[in-house]
Amino acid sequence: MGYRIVVVGATGNVGREMLNILAEREFPADEIAAVASARSTGTEIDFGDSGKMLKVRNIEHFDFAGWDMALFAAGSEVSKLHAPRAAAAGCTVIDNSSLYRMDPDVPLIVPEVNAEAIAGYTRKNIIANPNCSTAQMVVALKPLHDFAKIKRVVVATYQSVSGAGKAGMDELFEQSRNIFVGDSNEPVKFTKQIAFNVIPHIDDFLDDGSTKEEWKMVVETKKILDPKIKVTATCVRVPVFVGHSEAINIEFENEISANDAQRILREAPGVMLVDKREDGGYVTPVECVGEYATYVSRVREDSTVDNGLSLWCVSDNLRKGAALNAVQIAELLGRKHLKKAA
Repeated sequence: MGYRIVVVGATGNVGREMLNILAEREFPADEIAAVASARSTGTEIDFGDSGKMLKVRNIEHFDFAGWDMALFAAGSEVSKLHAPRAAAAGCTVIDNSSLYRMDPDVPLIVPEVNAEAIAGYTRKNIIANPNCSTAQMVVALKPLHDFAKIKRVVVATYQSVSGAGKAGMDELFEQSRNIFVGDSNEPVKFTKQIAFNVIPHIDDFLDDGSTKEEWKMVVETKKILDPKIKVTATCVRVPVFVGHSEAINIEFENEISANDAQRILREAPGVMLVDKREDGGYVTPVECVGEYATYVSRVREDSTVDNGLSLWCVSDNLRKGAALNAVQIAELLGRKHLKKAA
């Protein structure tokens, strides 16, 4: 006997990816409901490559009673209205928005990193999915932290436009085309031109000069991995359609060499080490699209601090940064807690 699964925001980039991954991983589902806003109601979308079509239902009228899990990928406003309603109906919510991430009664889960924390879901019947840039970083950091204990992380991100949704992807495409044909290319979704440019600004600015995206990486890493780790981030939007990259500098309490780190990362869950010190011996965002792994390259020692390392980390932000992590949480929940499927 399998589960009854709801995907909320099923017509968006992440929602569609959730459906793809549920199908790819042959999630034990007896029934899948695709749910979205009223304007999408009645349209049909693919359930991965299964050949099965799902008719989209209206979130406003959807009854969550009798459903086992709801994967939310529709933003904070939708989660604020409907996640508590689903949770109260007995349907466990796995929420991809930022709304519940720092709620002390809601576990923030990356299964390769803090699977045991999922037990706390019973307090509100809600589990939070972390920010895309945080998710891939902590997958790489966790095994290294276990070995040598991380003191401080300095990270610069190179985040693709798909992190800003379909509108971000459309803007990059339109601006790139307009530049080649000589048309105007005024920014709409982003604050400056994104085509052939980089923008050191993601989300709103805070009083201390950082952005909310940078703040998320700090507080989420502490909640998921270790509250004692110091983190500083600079988050940058780059003209890449899919795939986030990160340059990460790490300072450890204990001794660790580049060889140690490579050996550890080679065996770490969720990590794929591709680190050849030669032309092309590293992974770029184009190569990670559609993949499950968090790729690590360019592992090297930082001689400017004691016990320092630098590395390059790349992942498909629509997958590990969002949809895949949510499905992995659902799998973990089923194995460890709901245990409905044999």
